[in-house]
Amino acid sequence: MSAASCLLTEDQFLCSICLDVFTDPVSTPCGHNFCKTCITEHWNINVPYQCPNCKKVFYTRPELQVNTFISEMAAQFRQSAQQKASSSSSEQQVSKPGEVPCDVCTGTKLKALKSCLVCLESYCETHLEPHLTRSGLKRHQLIDPVENLEGRMCLKHDKLLELFCKTDQMCVCMLCTVLDHKTHDVVPLREEYEGKKAELGKTEAEIQQMIQKRRLKIEEIKHSVELSEEDADREIADGVQVFTALKESVERSQAELMDTIKEKQRKTEKQAEGFIKELEQEISELKKRSTEVEQVSRSEDHLHLLQSFTSLNTAPPTKDWTEVSVHPPSYEGTVRRAVSQLEETLSKQMKKLLAEVELKRVQQSAVDVTLDPDTAHPYLILSDDGKQVTCGDVKKNLPKNPERFDTCPCVLAKQSFSSGRFYYEVQVKGKTKWDLGVARESINRKGKIPLGPQNGYWTICLRNENEYKAFAYSSVSLSLKSRPEKVGVFVDYEEGLVSFYDVDAAAPIYSFTGCSFTEKLYPYFSPCFNDGGKNSAPLIISPVNQARRSSLLRDIVF
Repeated sequence: MSAASCLLTEDQFLCSICLDVFTDPVSTPCGHNFCKTCITEHWNINVPYQCPNCKKVFYTRPELQVNTFISEMAAQFRQSAQQKASSSSSEQQVSKPGEVPCDVCTGTKLKALKSCLVCLESYCETHLEPHLTRSGLKRHQLIDPVENLEGRMCLKHDKLLELFCKTDQMCVCMLCTVLDHKTHDVVPLREEYEGKKAELGKTEAEIQQMIQKRRLKIEEIKHSVELSEEDADREIADGVQVFTALKESVERSQAELMDTIKEKQRKTEKQAEGFIKELEQEISELKKRSTEVEQVSRSEDHLHLLQSFTSLNTAPPTKDWTEVSVHPPSYEGTVRRAVSQLEETLSKQMKKLLAEVELKRVQQSAVDVTLDPDTAHPYLILSDDGKQVTCGDVKKNLPKNPERFDTCPCVLAKQSFSSGRFYYEVQVKGKTKWDLGVARESINRKGKIPLGPQNGYWTICLRNENEYKAFAYSSVSLSLKSRPEKVGVFVDYEEGLVSFYDVDAAAPIYSFTGCSFTEKLYPYFSPCFNDGGKNSAPLIISPVNQARRSSLLRDIVF
């Protein structure tokens, strides 16, 4: 029996109705085997009586005979299958919360490997085997395990949802296509799946791109916070320096006030001490004379008294102290004058400090600027590094490109700016004439050029060695306390601000405010003509001296 069972396949022990191992197998007159319960229920529903396998019709209900051989073989096979299942289940994973359990397992539910869209059940490895080996079950559609398989059935027709209505954007069954969705655009689920999957792939790529942009934005924000923190630390340090210096100045003025008052008091005390000493000396002389007078007056010697009388009767020389007095010094107005002087000193110091702080702040926006030879007037001579320009006496033969100035001795920088802030410094030492500032990209570069914002130029200039002007909408004369040797140029594009500074004096020169910038701005330079060698010194684009930050108060004298 055991040897014979080994020659039989699993399909021979499965009921074709319940697709499970025979239970109480019986044979029909046509020779096919079924579970007794399965064939009985089948014939209770279907009349006339027909064999489910060969379709043979019996006009009277056949008498079913127990198939002893198949019964024994099925029992033996079931035992073998249970042992195999028991061995296999020990190796399989038990279903955990959130995982799809096997619908066939009794007792401990194992993790399902697949779900069948035909049977509407999920199977573990053991109970999945018939779908992998039986020809009839192999045609069933298996998918990764999912819950709620009933949700894949059409609620109206109880058929599998295997089509997609593109008109109504919903999943439908076969009956839906001939009834409710007859004229609609219907495609197989797989076709719509591929299309939607491609769309999801595109969406996923877009989402990943959005994620990446936001990560970059986070880094940008973090970097901004770091820069802000650095700026805050720097400002705090500068503020501590400034207020410490001011505090020291106040304390020094206070000490000077105390010294002034104490010096007056010392002079008063010294004068009083002189008077007291002189008075005490006179008292001492008077006491001595009083003693002599007393002694002579007690003498019984007539001759001695008469001889001494003349010298003793006359008082010793003394000072007339009637008008002598010590007047306490007047302190009226001392504090007021000291405070007034302190206020004036602090005002000057504050102006210098604020100018220094402002210059230090704009220097944080320093950029590297080099001269553009394609814009330089033919008389101009540029250094190889693009940092210096002077005006020569010989006109060079250069290409006549649209960017080049052909009449005025000017040159622009290579760098342009259309947002943010930028700052650069130019040495003008030794020159009698020069122009500096910024110009917009669309300026006229041919012929005589009138400078001014209305023509796209924001500049200041030196003329005749000591005449400083700003070319606003009308020329503005500038009164400077010192002759600048290095000029700083600062631009805040969004604020519409162009400011000029005397770098060495840390003093503002002039500012264009309320400007409206709509195109690129270029740093603008003009060394002006040579004037027979009088104006031969070059304009030099200088590196910004960041070391000035640490010497904020070095040159301030309190």
